[in-house]
Amino acid sequence: MYPSLTPPRQVKIGDAAAFAGITPRAIRHYHEIGLLPEPERGGDGRRRYGYDDMTRLLWIRKMADAGISLDDMRTAFGETRDEALDIESVLGRLAETLAAQEATIKRRRAAVQRLQAVGSPLGLLSELVTDRLSHLPPGALRPSDLDTLLVTERIFGPLGAAIQAGTFIMLATHPDLRAEEDRLEAAEAALDDGVEPDDPRVEELAVQRCAHLMALIRAIEAAGLHADEEKIFETYDAALTAEEGKEMSAATAITKMPYDFSPARMRCVELAGRLFGEALADAHSADS
Repeated sequence: MYPSLTPPRQVKIGDAAAFAGITPRAIRHYHEIGLLPEPERGGDGRRRYGYDDMTRLLWIRKMADAGISLDDMRTAFGETRDEALDIESVLGRLAETLAAQEATIKRRRAAVQRLQAVGSPLGLLSELVTDRLSHLPPGALRPSDLDTLLVTERIFGPLGAAIQAGTFIMLATHPDLRAEEDRLEAAEAALDDGVEPDDPRVEELAVQRCAHLMALIRAIEAAGLHADEEKIFETYDAALTAEEGKEMSAATAITKMPYDFSPARMRCVELAGRLFGEALADAHSADS
């Protein structure tokens, strides 16, 4: 004797969900957003789903698998059967969305490949920066160096960070310059809130920092890195991407990046910057 294959006239939400390959929670969500009309409840207070409900659920599942959003599904279904299958107006937007996703995936795949080739976290910086540093041996750059390049890239863009990379090349390849950099950083960090801005140490450190910056400039020129920087300036504008062109202005970025510097240290930074600018101007005057 063959078993009976008579289908039920209606099913409960759990059976409906199992048949459609979704969850009861998803069906309840469809009711909440108006995508699936809520059926009447039976005598036991539970919803019962019939043939039309099940076909609607199956179409929803198929459309979701195709990447169509729930909002677009509501538009596509409309109120009549003919409108339910007319989803052409949605497909154009879906195609555009998929194209954008493909472009994003392509960029992310390229980023992952760079990380694999260059290493992390250096590979997360712009290619303009990593290209300048690619000849350095592993470990030559300190985490604090990379942090500084990251901040500079955010404030002044890849070009600013690429130019600053010359400084870190010198620090990585000249132990004497690195030792002086470490000494100055330690001395500047000691200018805490207990030190008055007019303390003589502030001006002394500013003069020493200026001298160190000038020594770095001379080392960069002696190594021929300034010629590389000139080439970067020449080619950067042509290679500027749309994303890089959308960076916030340097003035805006500087006001949003916190530095927990005491008033004494801030005065030291400002004074060193002014002295360095004057020293550069004098050097250029002497060369001309």
